[in-house]
Amino acid sequence: MCGIVGYVGHRDVVGLLLDGLEKLEYRGYDSAGIVTVHDGALQTARAEGKLSRLKDRLKKGGLEGAYGLGHTRWATHGAPVERNAHPIVDARRQVALIHNGIIENFLSVKESLQADGWTFDSDTDTEVIANLISSHLEDSLLEAVLKAVAELEGMYAFAVVSTRSSEQEIIVARQGPPLLLGLGDGEQFLASDAAALLAYTRQVVFLENGDIARLTTDGYAVYDHRGESVERSEHRLNWDPVQIEKGGYRHFMLKEIHEQPQALQDTLAGRVDFELGKVDFDTFSLTHEDLRRIERIHLLACGTSWHAALVGKFLIEELVRVPVEVDYGSEYRYRDPIVDERVLAIGISQSGETADTLAAMETAAEKGGRLVTICNVAGSQATRLSEGVIYTQAGPEIGVASTKAFTTQLVACYLLALYLRRIRGIGVDSEQLEALAHLPQAVSQALELESQLEDIAKRYHRADDFLYLGRGINYPIALEGALKLKEISYIHAEGYPAGEMKHGPIALIDEDLPTVAIATGDQVAEKVRSNMQQVKARDGKVIALVDHSGESYRDVADEIIEVPRVSRWLQPIVNVIPLQLLAYHIGVWRGCDVDQPRNLAKSVTVE
Repeated sequence: MCGIVGYVGHRDVVGLLLDGLEKLEYRGYDSAGIVTVHDGALQTARAEGKLSRLKDRLKKGGLEGAYGLGHTRWATHGAPVERNAHPIVDARRQVALIHNGIIENFLSVKESLQADGWTFDSDTDTEVIANLISSHLEDSLLEAVLKAVAELEGMYAFAVVSTRSSEQEIIVARQGPPLLLGLGDGEQFLASDAAALLAYTRQVVFLENGDIARLTTDGYAVYDHRGESVERSEHRLNWDPVQIEKGGYRHFMLKEIHEQPQALQDTLAGRVDFELGKVDFDTFSLTHEDLRRIERIHLLACGTSWHAALVGKFLIEELVRVPVEVDYGSEYRYRDPIVDERVLAIGISQSGETADTLAAMETAAEKGGRLVTICNVAGSQATRLSEGVIYTQAGPEIGVASTKAFTTQLVACYLLALYLRRIRGIGVDSEQLEALAHLPQAVSQALELESQLEDIAKRYHRADDFLYLGRGINYPIALEGALKLKEISYIHAEGYPAGEMKHGPIALIDEDLPTVAIATGDQVAEKVRSNMQQVKARDGKVIALVDHSGESYRDVADEIIEVPRVSRWLQPIVNVIPLQLLAYHIGVWRGCDVDQPRNLAKSVTVE
């Protein structure tokens, strides 16, 4: 949801900004631009489309300057054309600004500025911020920003530079979308994602809502909305910069699919004591007594994380025997949920900055609920809201379509179920823990099916529609498989509980509709086999995913994918691997940009 990067210091600022934008392009690729301040003037370069267009433009005429800002855009206000690309410069050309978010009262502020003679060249709400700051630029840039944000309503993260500054400085403000500072010796950085900074620094400060910060070569300072100085903790990131490079893979998505065995192992590390037979977390301020008082659990998430929450419901209800509700973050706060201190609300978010999920978590907290998050990013807003955190340890995920973040979320849900089971006096048996020990190897074996999945993709990539079927704990995996195919290949796909096929979707089945049927587990495999027979009876094509000999499915399936069998609680993690690979290779065969699908952004930080 728009990428922001900035730098003040002694390095080649243009090269550094472009490098940072490469790491952030997954957040939006409708347009890109940079601004530098050189000899008291603003120098800008912008281009519609992907970052490569901006790079081509800069080859024709470079920019100069010791500090500046860069932006890659996911369009909200205004079409994705060059005049709406950031940085946005004010009407007096004394301020340049980059922005992520939505200004809700932009129209009234714009009308007020126009009444005072200010002109506008773009269709963006961002230009309102630039002109508003410029209108207050009587003293310092910091004072102008403080006055401007007092008039703004909405969610935003922005950074601004000015020709009026007496020294090299960048002012940033955060109200909603993520923004962090990177700290160096005689240099400072800022970005909307740590991936943009890892090559230069690992020492960071995560800004809080309402924070305004000033960056200079000498250091940084953080202020609240009144201009009072505030302290923010410094964190050291442990991500390896190599993790955000493709490492020989054709796409980041494929690399991240193949990183899942290690990501799963990292998520287990330090939390499972196989010898003592227990799971524990050192990132909970909630006591065991607090958790024993919980009577209901609400899982709150969006997109792929919502599918993880659905699997989590199966796991927690079966293993802990506590009722679980699963809600879309975007719907939760609008239905007046029943929440009190006996409700544990768990927000699941890869970035920890998903606006709808955060709003749902805040709603639960306001009503007295206790908060925990399952998240991949230390220091993110979700982690700061919560009384307990389960970090998924997936590392940076650059591909827009989530893969390793999803499977590590499933492991985190399982670990949480075992943790709650133990502290509530139910106990954890050896089978439940040993299942975890075998999981990374089973996922590695599933990845060995890639050549088969590529062949299947070649045969079916021209289909216009797909149907995915699953039962029980694998129904959410059918949803996730369909979502991945939609995101990556732009093929219309639907996931259904297999038992619901005869209640409507069966009308769609003909010789042109491939059906992916998940038939793992002894409890429901035969039920799903019956669904396959119903598809074949109507000349449909069946792609069967099974965890035992596929020979018994030759009469009802056109394609058979045999995955390793693991514990029924963890089988969804193994099952989703071939579905990720199938979506990836179909997307490649169709010539789609699988790392940066159209219209999508990695982290949706506005409502």
